[in-house]
Amino acid sequence: MAARLDVSTNTTTETTFKPFVTSEAILPEFTLRSVLVGVILGIIFGASSVYLALKVGLTVSASIPIAVLSITIFRALGKSSILENNMTQTVGSAGESVAAGVVFTVPALLLMGYSLDLSRTTLTALTGGWLGVLLMIPLRRALIVKEHGKLTYPEGTACAEVLIVGEKGGSQAKLVFGGFGLALLYKFLMSGLHLWKEYPEKALGKVLPGATVSAEVSPELMGVGYIIGPRVAGIMLAGGAMSYLVIIPTIVFFGSGLTEPLFPATKLINGMTPSEVRTNFVLYIGAGAVATGGVISLIRSLPMILAAFRAGVGGFKAAGETTVARTERDLPMNLVLGGAGLLWIILSAVIYFTAAELGFSVLAAGMIIAFGFFFVTVSSRITGEIGSSSNPISGMTVATILLTCLIFLVIGKVGIEARVVALSVGAVVCIAAAIGGATSQDLKTGFLVGATPQRQQIGLVIGVTTSALAIGWVLSFLNDSNTIYFPKEAPGYTASTTENRTITLAGQTYRVHNVTEPIAGLLPGRYLINDAGQIRFVIDPGVGGVETQKLVETQGPVAGAATGETLRGLDDQPYQVVKVTQPDGLVVSYLVDGAGQAHYRLDKRDLPYSAPKASLMKLIIDGILTQKLPWGLVLLGMFISITMELCGVAALPFAVGLYLPFSTSAAIFAGGFIRWLVDRRTGGAASEAEAEAGSGVLFSSGLIAGGSIGGLLLAALTVVAGDALAKLNIAEHWPAIERGAFADLWAVAVFLLLGIGLYQIARWSSVGTKS
Repeated sequence: MAARLDVSTNTTTETTFKPFVTSEAILPEFTLRSVLVGVILGIIFGASSVYLALKVGLTVSASIPIAVLSITIFRALGKSSILENNMTQTVGSAGESVAAGVVFTVPALLLMGYSLDLSRTTLTALTGGWLGVLLMIPLRRALIVKEHGKLTYPEGTACAEVLIVGEKGGSQAKLVFGGFGLALLYKFLMSGLHLWKEYPEKALGKVLPGATVSAEVSPELMGVGYIIGPRVAGIMLAGGAMSYLVIIPTIVFFGSGLTEPLFPATKLINGMTPSEVRTNFVLYIGAGAVATGGVISLIRSLPMILAAFRAGVGGFKAAGETTVARTERDLPMNLVLGGAGLLWIILSAVIYFTAAELGFSVLAAGMIIAFGFFFVTVSSRITGEIGSSSNPISGMTVATILLTCLIFLVIGKVGIEARVVALSVGAVVCIAAAIGGATSQDLKTGFLVGATPQRQQIGLVIGVTTSALAIGWVLSFLNDSNTIYFPKEAPGYTASTTENRTITLAGQTYRVHNVTEPIAGLLPGRYLINDAGQIRFVIDPGVGGVETQKLVETQGPVAGAATGETLRGLDDQPYQVVKVTQPDGLVVSYLVDGAGQAHYRLDKRDLPYSAPKASLMKLIIDGILTQKLPWGLVLLGMFISITMELCGVAALPFAVGLYLPFSTSAAIFAGGFIRWLVDRRTGGAASEAEAEAGSGVLFSSGLIAGGSIGGLLLAALTVVAGDALAKLNIAEHWPAIERGAFADLWAVAVFLLLGIGLYQIARWSSVGTKS
C-alpha cells in the first residue's frame, strides 16, 4: 500500500497520484455484508434526513458518520478491509441525498390539494436517483480524476481520511453512538413524556406588539447548527429576527386599523396572532427572498457551471475509452445511454397518465433528461469546490421549475395538470442533482482510497433503490400521523367532484374533495364533504400545513365563560365554546354540550413539519401558471435578498432564516454559537478533515440522527398506541411543566445543559485520536 495520501497540492495529476490501496492490490470490497450494512444505515440516515428536511429545509452529509459506524460494526464482526468500509458508506450515503430531493419538492403536492401518493413518491425518487448515478458515470474521469488537486471535494476527502485512520486502528464511533443515544432519550423525555416544553416562547406585545421570540429546543437542530458553523447559523438567526422582530410587528402596527382584510388574507389583521400574520404575509416575502437567494447563488456559480458543462460533454467522449486498471474501471457507456433512454420512456409514460397528451409528456420527460444532465454536472462541480452540504440544490430546483413553468406558459399549458408536471420535472431533477453531488463525493473518496469505481456505481444504484423505497413510506407516514381535521363550512358552495377515497370521523364517513383554485372563500386544499356535497372539515396535512387550532377529545364538566360562539366537533355536532381560566392564568377553550359536559378542547397546533422548500416550489409554480400570487410581497422578499448581497451578506441563509420560524433559527444558532466557542478555545480546526470529522461534528451527527429517529418513533407510537402514549404525558397531570410561570425557563435550562455537554465533548480528540 502507498503512504498516507496528500491532496493539498494542485500539481498532482492522474498519472502521478497513488491511492492508499494500489490498483494491483485485491482486497474484499463488494461483499454481501458491506452492502447490507450500507443499505440499513442508508435507510436509517435517509429517514433521519426526511425528518430534518421537513422541519428546517436542509440536510447534512451522512458519509462520515456512516464511515465511522461501518468501521466500528465491522471491527466487532471481525477483520474488514478499507474498501469494504468504503463500499458501506457509498451505499449508505445515497439515503440522505434521495431524502433531500424528495422532501424539497414532493410535499408541494399536498399544498396543491392532492393526496401524497406513495407510488408516485417512490417512482419519483427512483427515477431521479437512477438518473443522477447514471449521468455521473461519464463525468467521473473528467471531474474526479483529471481535476484532482483542483477540485478537492472536501467532505469526500475528509471521509477518506476517516477510513484511512480507521484502517490504522483509530475510530470515534462512540461519539456518534453517544450523541444518538442522548438525543433519543432527550427526545422521548421532551416529546413523549412532556417533561419540558418543546417550544418555549415569549411575546413582546407590551413593548413591541406582534413580536415574539422562541426556540425549538430539539437536539437535532443544535447538531445542525454546530455542523454548519457560526457564520451561517448567525445569518439565519438574523433573517428570523427580521421576520419576527421587524416585519411582523410592522404589519401589525400599520394594519391594525384596517377595517377590511388585506389580500391575500381573509381575516382582519387586528384579529390575527403573530403566527397568522406570518402565514398570510411573511411566508410570501420569505419565498421571494429564498428564490432570489437561490438564483443569486447560481449566478455566482456561473463560471463553475460553464466549466462543469464543458467537462460533462468531454466526459461523454472519454467514457468510451477502454481502461484496464481496477481503479479506472467504470460501468460501460452503452449502459449509461441505454439507461437514460429507458428512463426517458418511463418518465414519458408516467407524465402521460397525468397530462394525457403524448407530445407534451415526451417533451416534459426530455426536459428532465436535459436539465438533469446540466445540473448533475453543475452539482458535481460545485460540490468539488465547496462540499455537498453547501451545494445549492434548492436553487437549481428553483431554476428548473422557473424555466419549466415559463416554457409551459409559452405553449399554453397552465392547468392543474401542468402544475403537477412542472413539479414532477423539478422533483426528478432535484433528486438527480442531489445524488450527483453525493455520488461525486463518494467517487472522490473511492479515488483516494483506491476503490473500484464500477463497484461503487453498482453500490450507489442499490443504495438509491432501497432508500427510495423506504423514504417514500417515511414521508407518507409522517404526513398521515400528523394530519388533523378541523370543522369548516362554506355556505352556498356544493362540491361536485371528489377523489376515490373516504375518511371516517367519529363513525361517520365523508368523501374527499379537492379544491384547486380559491373559490367561495376557500383556499386550495382537500376537504371532507357529506353526501349532500356540503363541506364539513378541512384536511390540514401533517407536512406543509399551517399552524392552526386542533380539536382534542376530552370529557367532564367545565365551568367558565361562554363566548356565544358555536363550533362543530369531530362528530359533526354543534357545541358551545366555553373559555376556562386555569390556576396558572392560561385561558383554554372547550366545546361543551347543553348539559355542561366538555367533549373537545381547542388547542393550538404547532406544525411539526413545515416543509419550507416544498412550500417555496408550490408558490413559484402557482405564481407563474395561475398569475394569482401576491407579487408585491414576493418582490419585497426579492429586494431584501438583493439588499443583503449588496451589504456583503450571503442572501440565501438569511432568506432561509426569514422563511423559517424564529424558533428553528434560534435553536440552530445555539449549535453554531457552541461551534464558535469551541473553535475560539481550540484555535480553530487544524485541517479540513478535522473540521469535517472532528469529535464535535461526529457527536452532532449523532444528535441529528438520534433526535430525528426519536421523532419518527414517537410518530409511530402515536399511531400504534396513541391512548397508551397519551397516558405517559406528565404535563396533563402536572400542567405547570408546560404552562406554568417558569415552564419556558425550565425548557431553556435543559437545552442549555445539552449545549454544555456538546461543548465539552467537542473539545476532545479529533480525527487522528485512537479510541
